[in-house]
Amino acid sequence: MDFCDRSLRNEDYMRYIDSLHEGERVTSIYMCKQKNAATTKNGKPYENVLLQDRTGTLDAKIWEPNSMGIEEFEALDFVEVQGEITVFNGAMQMSIKRVRKCAEGEFDMKDFLPVSSRDIEEMYAELMTLKNKVGNTYLRRLLDSFFVDDTELIKNFKLHSAAKSVHHGFVGGLLEHTLGVTNLCDCFADRYPMLNRDLLITGAMLHDIGKLKELSDFPSNDYTDDGQLLGHIIIGTEMISDRMKEIEGFPASIAVELKHCILAHHGELEYGSPKKPALLEALALNFADTTDAKMETMIEALNAGGEIKGWLGFNRFLDSNIRRTTE
Repeated sequence: MDFCDRSLRNEDYMRYIDSLHEGERVTSIYMCKQKNAATTKNGKPYENVLLQDRTGTLDAKIWEPNSMGIEEFEALDFVEVQGEITVFNGAMQMSIKRVRKCAEGEFDMKDFLPVSSRDIEEMYAELMTLKNKVGNTYLRRLLDSFFVDDTELIKNFKLHSAAKSVHHGFVGGLLEHTLGVTNLCDCFADRYPMLNRDLLITGAMLHDIGKLKELSDFPSNDYTDDGQLLGHIIIGTEMISDRMKEIEGFPASIAVELKHCILAHHGELEYGSPKKPALLEALALNFADTTDAKMETMIEALNAGGEIKGWLGFNRFLDSNIRRTTE
């Protein structure tokens, strides 16, 4: 198939990132998620490109940015690339030889947005089942104001990502992560009777609600101005405070304890929390959030490694070299 053949616009032509193998020569269409210029140690210019489809992302390099066959394109453009798959530090990488910007109609958007492997509506129904375990009238009304009454927020919540790149950075990622954290908190409440289940489940369901305003919608999935200046912890606390004010008689003691759980859920000041956990529920929420985030990060890294059986290299978020368990 010729690189410039405009008939290459169907799913049979797509080479999804999770199916690529070392040594392959690939011609396919991807979304350019990021693009930036760089320089080698010898002063030679090259370009870093992050390619994306619905199965994940792929780091790519254009070592000869001014050569024939390298057309102009920008971040968030859809591009047809021709290149070779290599492995660097345990991760797949593409060396791009040719690239062109695709015209509208050459691609289907659904092929390029990473989506949760789980059914969105099933996850939401499971989350609502957990919500119904909350017996406190005020906390239940607070949760309903977000997850039952606000149809626009519900729509965005179901489709939003939980991160730009670290973990759950896909359509439905915020819902999947919130469900994972809430399930863990529900288990903690079974195991440790001293925990206030109502407070803990409410905190779990709302702990990342600020990400709806911290991150923009797909396909950009990037930090907003509010996200850069405030961050999701502060944004989320403000959103929750505003809803509390609309509920007549909301107890001040419950309000401050819930806000503390949100503010402390990252656990440490250096991780972005303005307060360290001072309540048992805040500590449990921090453990649940960290566990779900790190497990997903490890799973995504192992999946990105494909069939590589050896060490995959150093993972910055996990602060460790990683590899798959021996079968």
